[in-house]
Amino acid sequence: MPDLLGGLPARADLLLRAAARRSGDHSALVLDGDTVTYARLDAAVDRCAALLRERFGAGRAVVAIGADLHPDVVIAYHGVLRSGNLALPVVPLLREQQLQYVLEKSGARAALVGAQLYERLRRIQGGLPGLELVAVLGENSDENPVDDRQVPRFADLLDAAGSGVPEHRAAPDEPAALHFTSGTTGMPKAVVLSHRNVTVNAVQTARAHSLDRTSVTLVHFPSYHPMHMNSALAAAATQVLVPGPDPVEAIDLARAHTASHVYMLPARLAQLAAHPRLSELRLPGARMIASGGSALAPALADTLSKHFGLPVVQGYGLAETSPLTHFDRPGDHRPGSVGTPVEGTEHRVVSLDDGAVLPPGENGEIQLRGPQVMQGYLDGEHGQPVNADGWLATGDVGRIDSDGRLHLTDRIKDVFKCDNWLVSPTEIEVALAEDPTVADSVVIDRPHPVSGAVAHALLVLTDPGSPEEAERIIGRLNARLPYYKHVHSHEVVARLPRTPNGKIPRRELRASFHARLDGGSPMVILINEFILTSAPEEFEKVFEASSVYMRTQPGFIDHTLVRSLTNPNVYTNIARWEDAAAHIQVVQSDGFQEHIRELTSVAKATPQLHTVVSHVECG
Repeated sequence: MPDLLGGLPARADLLLRAAARRSGDHSALVLDGDTVTYARLDAAVDRCAALLRERFGAGRAVVAIGADLHPDVVIAYHGVLRSGNLALPVVPLLREQQLQYVLEKSGARAALVGAQLYERLRRIQGGLPGLELVAVLGENSDENPVDDRQVPRFADLLDAAGSGVPEHRAAPDEPAALHFTSGTTGMPKAVVLSHRNVTVNAVQTARAHSLDRTSVTLVHFPSYHPMHMNSALAAAATQVLVPGPDPVEAIDLARAHTASHVYMLPARLAQLAAHPRLSELRLPGARMIASGGSALAPALADTLSKHFGLPVVQGYGLAETSPLTHFDRPGDHRPGSVGTPVEGTEHRVVSLDDGAVLPPGENGEIQLRGPQVMQGYLDGEHGQPVNADGWLATGDVGRIDSDGRLHLTDRIKDVFKCDNWLVSPTEIEVALAEDPTVADSVVIDRPHPVSGAVAHALLVLTDPGSPEEAERIIGRLNARLPYYKHVHSHEVVARLPRTPNGKIPRRELRASFHARLDGGSPMVILINEFILTSAPEEFEKVFEASSVYMRTQPGFIDHTLVRSLTNPNVYTNIARWEDAAAHIQVVQSDGFQEHIRELTSVAKATPQLHTVVSHVECG
């Protein structure tokens, strides 16, 4: 481990301190023309640590941090670590129910959040009695107003705080941070990361990205991810923050600041590639553009790489691995791959059938081992996916090529077998996306009496008035795929539902489709348990207003609200929907979210979506 850290401390709370001692006058953060040096940043972190130590001691209190890109996020995160407590980054786009779930599950005692997230938080704060401190990060503006003058502002709290705090000498393997998984295969799980996990991965990332003190990284994400924050701090590099959504503005700023590294989301890179100003844009000082968050289409990467004359690369990681494990290094990159393991990391692929290690080129479950692998999950009910030899089972399917590069295929729960060939729906969807007449698609498995399963596609066409085009699309697709990936049936739909983070709910769509194939109903049932935080009369009044709204929505069938006989503060609602797509479309509507905000002000809800196995109508 000392060789991997290269002289840096194994404690995450000392990561910024080490950079400030080496490069105090060097620019650490740049936002809207304001520059924060490492010395200034370190002093602000000291004040934050003093504030939190006074409130919570050094007893590992969980402090949630969620805001747009802003220096306050860095100050809050490292202030929490330095105070001897646990940092919990949260996505500032979380809706009320998701936010309540994360804060409850983690046992958060404080929330340092941006103005927009604060507006959602205060609607559910009555149901979070363990939350002792709430403060607003960042600048208050017309776009992000906070009307409540009684709400503490982080900047004001820092001004009133002391300038120093006694050092909390945490051991490198003590917990430092929590991180929730994305929840794509179930409810999000809280991952426990140690000081060593955080610091080691910061160094691994900095080395994989070739960051040093001369580097200027431009971060164009909606919010901070600790990976980008901490890798730059480990290298004492300069970070230019671009919170706005316009990718062209980001490229202009990258050129103005002579950025060496540009970090963007795939969706913003897609906007950039299609932008009418692309031909004018240049990045003369850049060494790479890195994509993160989800898979980047190889064709898109190729377009931008040719235009800018730069490698457009991506990596791979998980909340459980702090997160980075692989990176497709500039100068040695291959489109479609997420690269080789970062320093100190091992990978292997094992059979989905018997767990045997597979040779290069064969698809199986990806397993990882290294010093960045988590300590475990906060909630023991999820089990521990790390075996006795330290191998983490990722739940992802992929293959390792002969050069040791990792190629991602899909999630284990989404792949299926056709004639014993492993088929990835995502690979077929990527092929469909290359057809200009396909606006969107999702592929699921369809049971087959001989082959076991075959592919079925739901298609959204660019020209909805030409449904006969779907047959031609499938014909063109199948002509260039091996037989076991052929699409055997398809449907044309007006749109595909997506979750708040932009993912297609494949499991729900698959369940509805299979129910129809079995001659049953694709109906789904939503079961909500409500634990009251107000008087029953108030809850019933708010719930009835919500019910009136839901009864007018497409796909809603009916609902039944019951009150527990053993605990009068517990209600259960059972609602029936025609199918999962109808339910998902409605719950993402602004009208539904408004009713959810009202409900969360009077009760805590725990929703569960179920597929119907059997149903008896009572006459």
